[in-house]
Amino acid sequence: MGLSPAAVLRGPGQVAGMSWDVAKLTFTTKFQLREFVEQAWFVTSVTLMPTILISIPFGAVIALQVGNLTGQLGAQSFAGATAVLATVREAAPIASALIIAGAAGSAICSDLGARKMREEIDAMEVLGIDPVARLVVPRALATLMVAVLMNGIVITAGIAGGYFFTVIVQGGSAGAFLASFTALASLPDIYVSLIKAATFGYVAAIVGAYKGLSAAGGPSGVGRAVNESVILAFMLLFSINAIITALYFQFVPQSGL
Repeated sequence: MGLSPAAVLRGPGQVAGMSWDVAKLTFTTKFQLREFVEQAWFVTSVTLMPTILISIPFGAVIALQVGNLTGQLGAQSFAGATAVLATVREAAPIASALIIAGAAGSAICSDLGARKMREEIDAMEVLGIDPVARLVVPRALATLMVAVLMNGIVITAGIAGGYFFTVIVQGGSAGAFLASFTALASLPDIYVSLIKAATFGYVAAIVGAYKGLSAAGGPSGVGRAVNESVILAFMLLFSINAIITALYFQFVPQSGL
C-alpha cells in the first residue's frame, strides 16, 4: 500500500509542532531545574568520552589532508589556518551532533518509549500534567547545553590534534601554525559553530522525544522507535547543516588571505 502525501508529511509536521511547543513551553511553564540537571549530567556521562575519542581522529585527518594539500600548493604556512577553519566550521559541530544524536537522542527515545509502554505518559495526562512540559522541555534544553559544551571540546581537541600532526608529525613550523589562526578564521566562525551545535542538540532531543512518545507495539516497538529516531536525526542534522552553511556564506563576509 502506497503512502499518501498526508502520511509522508505527518511525521515531519508533528516534529516541527513539538519543536514549537517545546520552545513556547520553555518560557511559559515552570522550569524543571532538577530534571534539567539530571538530564544534563546523564547526557554528559554518555557523550563525553566518545566525543573526546572521536575528536582526535577528526583533527588528525583534517590536519593530514590539509597539510598535504597546502604542501603541494606551496602554502604550508597556512596549514594551521585551514585546519582550524575546517574544524571550527564543520568538523566540531558535526562530530558532536553525531554523538549527541546517536547516544543522547537514542537514550531519550528509549526512556520515553519505556514510559509510554508502562502507561506513565497516559497517567500524567490523566493527572493534568503535560508530558511535553514535564519531560521533553528539560531534556531538550539539557541536550542543547551539552551539545554546545561538546562542540567546544571537539574544537579544542581537534586543534590540538591538528597542531600535533602538522608540527610534530609533518615537521611544520609551530610559529606559522599559531600565527595563521586568524588568517582565515574569525569570530563569526565561532558563532556559527555554536549556533550549529545548539540547533543540532535541540533537534536530536526533539526527534528522540517525539519517537519515544509515539512508540507503540511493546518492547519491539520501542526498539524500532530508537532506530528510526537515530536515522531521522542524522538526516535532519545534515540537512540543517547544509542550510546554515549556505546562509552563512550568503550573508557573512569571508576573510581573505
